[in-house]
Amino acid sequence: MTFLEIRFIDLVDIFLVAYLMFRLYKLIKGTVALNIFIGIFSFIVFWLLIKSLKMELSSTILDNFVNVGVLAIIVVFQQEIRRFLLLLGSRYNLHNKFSFERFFEGKSRGAGMMNIYIKPVVQACDYFTRTRTGALIVITKNSELLDFVHTGELLNAVISRRLLETIFFKNNPLHDGAVIINRNKIKAAGCILPVSQNMDIPKRFGLRHRAGMGITESTDAVAIVVSEERGRISFFQNGRGEFNISVEELEKRLEAAGLTR
Repeated sequence: MTFLEIRFIDLVDIFLVAYLMFRLYKLIKGTVALNIFIGIFSFIVFWLLIKSLKMELSSTILDNFVNVGVLAIIVVFQQEIRRFLLLLGSRYNLHNKFSFERFFEGKSRGAGMMNIYIKPVVQACDYFTRTRTGALIVITKNSELLDFVHTGELLNAVISRRLLETIFFKNNPLHDGAVIINRNKIKAAGCILPVSQNMDIPKRFGLRHRAGMGITESTDAVAIVVSEERGRISFFQNGRGEFNISVEELEKRLEAAGLTR
């Protein structure tokens, strides 16, 4: 028998732990949570050192902290845990794969079920850039974002360039919130979105950009932001943003995301 026996299942275990740590790092990279995670890791190392030196009084005190550590981590990382579970659910979306709607509707809707006709959206964004009208448009994919839809005014209207222009008109009471588009319909306007805590976003960008990044960090949706100050278009997907893109580039991004037909 060797000094250290490594089984195949041990290699699988190491790989799974390494993958989870990597995904956790990607999830909290650039946020305040990363500093908290480093602090917790430092505390654990210090606790193990105290235990190894058999410092009874310090060890007893730290043991009490460790005993409630799981609850503390859940409280501190509440948003990150929720985001991780949402991303996990979006990636392995069993509802879309095995839904009663698709069973009874057959193949008529097919894979285009979540696709939208993006031309009115692109035309409206072109108008917003020329008139320097601020806008925040969210387009859903697998998740319908009902939690966020219900924070705004329900419309359930067919997508229209004129309707989008009217919603984001500066004197319209709904212009400050987000428009959520789902399955060829403008579901709601004036919606409230989660604001990203990513520290890598340039400070010149305001709450619209942070909200656009925030909704794509926690869901599989895409977001379009038009700056009111500069009239520039930003595109967000998977928690990443592309800034100052043209109308033509926006159309290509939407097509690449599978949101056209």
